[in-house]
Amino acid sequence: MRSTFILLLCCMCFACAKYPGVPEKYHALLDKALETSGTNQPELAKALESATPEMKEGVAFLISYMPERDLKTMKGDDLLSNVKLAYEARNRFAWAKSVPDSIFLNDVLPYASLNEERDQWRADFYKRFAPYVENCKTLEEAIKAVNKNIRDEVKVDYNTAREKPDQNPSESIRQGMASCSGLSILLTDALRSVGIPSRIAGTANWHDNRGNHNWCEVWLDDKWYFTEYYPNELDRSWFLADAGKADPKDRMHAIWASSFKPTGESFPLVWDLKNNDVPAINVTQRYLDIYQEVYQSQLAGGNYVPLKVMMFKDKRNMRKSDDRVAANVDIFCGKDQIGGGRTAGPTQDMNDVLEFMVEKNKVYTLNYFDKNGQWVGEEVKVKEKPVEVKLHL
Repeated sequence: MRSTFILLLCCMCFACAKYPGVPEKYHALLDKALETSGTNQPELAKALESATPEMKEGVAFLISYMPERDLKTMKGDDLLSNVKLAYEARNRFAWAKSVPDSIFLNDVLPYASLNEERDQWRADFYKRFAPYVENCKTLEEAIKAVNKNIRDEVKVDYNTAREKPDQNPSESIRQGMASCSGLSILLTDALRSVGIPSRIAGTANWHDNRGNHNWCEVWLDDKWYFTEYYPNELDRSWFLADAGKADPKDRMHAIWASSFKPTGESFPLVWDLKNNDVPAINVTQRYLDIYQEVYQSQLAGGNYVPLKVMMFKDKRNMRKSDDRVAANVDIFCGKDQIGGGRTAGPTQDMNDVLEFMVEKNKVYTLNYFDKNGQWVGEEVKVKEKPVEVKLHL
C-alpha cells in the first residue's frame, strides 16, 4: 500500500515537473500535440516554458487543440505574442474580465477563425480598436463600438473581385476588398483583439441553393447573438428569413458556428470542402427560433404584409407554371438590403412563391439580373395590403 502511494506521488510530481503551472487536464493533450509537431516541437515548448503563470493555460489550450498545420509551423514568439496581447486586453477592460474562462479560451484567445493563412493581426488590431472601446461601460457597448467603426478603420468592402474567399486581415486590407467570409474574419479578429468573444457562423448553402454566406456571432449575457461587418441590430439582418428556413439535419443547409476546441463536427468550407480542420457547432435551431419569434411578432403587430415575387421568361408568358424562371432576387429599402431569395422554377408547385415580409407604406426595390446579364431594379410601393409582383427576364 505504501509503495503504491509513493509510486503515485512520484508520477504526479513527474507530470507537474513536465508541464509546471499547466492544469493537468492538458498534459496528455500536450504530449500528443508536441509529438505531432515534429521538428517544430522546440518552438512550441519554448512558448509553453516562457509563458507567465497567468498565460500558461492559454498557451497550453492553443497548443493542445491547434490544427496539425499549425503544430508544424507556428513560431513560439508568434504564439506568445498572440496570447500576451489577449490577456492584456482582458485585464485592461472591466467587461472583458467578466468573460468566463471557457469562452475566453475558445473565442477570444485563438489566433485564427477558419483556415485562412495565419497572420499576426492582434497587435495591429489591438492598437486600432482599443481607443473605440476605452470608455465603454458594458460588453454590449464595446461590441457596437467596434462594429460601427470597423469599416472606416480598415477601409475594406465586399467585392467579388477579391483574390480568394478565405482572406486573412492583411490580405483584405491590402486589397480593400473581401468576401463575406473575409469580412467576417476581419470583424471577428477586431472584436477578439479587445477581449470581445466572437466566432464565425454561416451556411454552406441556403435552403433554395443560392449559395453560401458567413457572418459573425458575439457572446453577450451568457448567450450568442449574430451580427455582420455592415452592422444592424444584434440578431437582425437581411438573411434572417433565409436562416429561418435552414435544415439542421442537412450539413450543407444547416447553420454552423466555428470553434477552436474540437467538437466532433467541422465547419463546411465551401472553397475547400475536403478540409475538416475547423471544428464547428450546429446552431441551426437557434436561428429557426429567432426567425419564428420575429415573424410572429411582425404578423401580430399589423405593420407588415407579405410581398410575393414570381419570375417569368418574358412579359408575354406570365401565366403558366412552365414559364416561370428560378432567379436570385435581392430586396432593398433605400440603401439597406432587407432580404434575398430565389424565385420558384417551372417544376415547383405554383403555391411555392418567394415571399418577403415588408413594412407597410414604404417603397422597396427588387434587384436581379435579366437575360442579358444587366442589373435590373424594380420599384414596388407597398401600402396596406399584401403585394404580388411578377417580374420578367
